[in-house]
Amino acid sequence: MELSATGAWAGLESKRLRLESELAGLGSALIAYSGGTDSAVLAFVAHRVLGERMLAVIADSASLPRRELAAALKFAELHGIPVKVLQTAELDDPEYAKNNGRRCFHCKDELFTRMEEARGELGFEALAYGMNADDRAPEVAAFRPGQLAAVERGVAAPLAAAGLTKAEVRELARRDGLELAEKPASACLSSRIAYGMPVTAKKLMQVEQAEDGLHDLGFAQVRVRHHGELARVEVGLEELARALTVEAEIVRVVMAAGFVEVEVDRRGYRSGSMNEGLVGIAVAGKG
Repeated sequence: MELSATGAWAGLESKRLRLESELAGLGSALIAYSGGTDSAVLAFVAHRVLGERMLAVIADSASLPRRELAAALKFAELHGIPVKVLQTAELDDPEYAKNNGRRCFHCKDELFTRMEEARGELGFEALAYGMNADDRAPEVAAFRPGQLAAVERGVAAPLAAAGLTKAEVRELARRDGLELAEKPASACLSSRIAYGMPVTAKKLMQVEQAEDGLHDLGFAQVRVRHHGELARVEVGLEELARALTVEAEIVRVVMAAGFVEVEVDRRGYRSGSMNEGLVGIAVAGKG
C-alpha cells in the first residue's frame, strides 16, 4: 500500500499528530519494544515526544532470537533511544509451556507483569505496546489473546488509538528514514511450535538454529514450523522459486538443528499458519 498521494498523506499526517498526542498524554511511559516495525516506530516517536520520560523495554527469554535482540539494540543505539532489557520467565509457567491457544496471553501477561514492576521501581506513569489498528479486526484479534492481557493490565496501544494500520506504520517509518520500514514481520520462536506440543528451551533452540541457517543461505523471510521430528519450512513467496532450487541445502541446514524430516511448504510463508490447526482450541476465552 503506497500512501504518497497528497490526500492520503494528509490523512496520515493527522494520524501522526494524534499518535504524538496519545503519547504526550501518557506523561511518561515504558514502551514494550521487540525491534519489529510497529514497536520500533512507537519507541522512535515516543522518544521524540517524551524524551527522557520514556524507556523502551525488551523482554528477553529463550523465545527471542538472538538476531532479533541484536537488531533491536542496534536500532535503539542508532537513534539514541534509551532501552532496558528485562529477563522474562514465561517458559517457567506451565500454562504457557503447554502451548494451547492461550499461550500468547500468558506470554504478554508475564511481560506486562515485569514491566509493571519496572514501572513502579523507575517511576514511570504508564505502559504502552505496539498494537496497530489492523490488530483490532475480529479475524485477527481472535488469534491474538495477548491483547486481552494488555486490556486487563491497562496497557496503552497508541498506534491503534491513533487509527494507524500496519501499512501506515510502515509509511511513517519510510517518512522518518527508518531502516526497518520494510522489515519482514517477525514473531517469537514459540509461535513456530505446533499447538499442543509443549514449548521447551530445546525446541526453541532447534528452531532458532534452523532459521539462522536459512538466513545464512540468503533467505530474508523464513519460518521453521516445529512439528516434532518434522520441520515445515516457509519462505517468502518471492523467494519460493529459489528455495525449491536449493532444497537440498535447506534440508541439510535444518536437519543439522536436530530435525529428522524437512518439508519445504509450497504455499510459502503465511503469517500465523499454525493457527490453521486451532480448530476446537480456545483462544480468547478461558481454557
